[in-house]
Amino acid sequence: MKTARSFVTVWVTVPRRPLAVKLSRLSVESGLAACAQISGPVESIYRWQGVVESGKEWRVVFKTRSRLLPKLEALVIANHPYDTPQFLVLPIVAGSEKYLNWLGEGTTTPPKPTTRRRSKTH
Repeated sequence: MKTARSFVTVWVTVPRRPLAVKLSRLSVESGLAACAQISGPVESIYRWQGVVESGKEWRVVFKTRSRLLPKLEALVIANHPYDTPQFLVLPIVAGSEKYLNWLGEGTTTPPKPTTRRRSKTH
């Protein structure tokens, strides 16, 4: 069993949904995250350079290994338009054995490209 404490979630917000999808795909395709979940839009109210601002953002929650944080952060910063992007790391303190094993497998090596087509339902 993988130890839960070797995994973390990372919260990032972005100004546009296509960027959330891009970061999610890049992180999972490169093996830097086993999963990335996109939610939004969310309304953010924050202080920036002394002024209270607000805006719609999309939240991406990455599930990854602690040791991959520097590479994941570099990927986010390289693709993010904000001067100070949110990059918050929260520990995973417990989880089911099966799920933690899946997280470990998803962050060990980059996944193989898929060529599967989705079947259409009528």
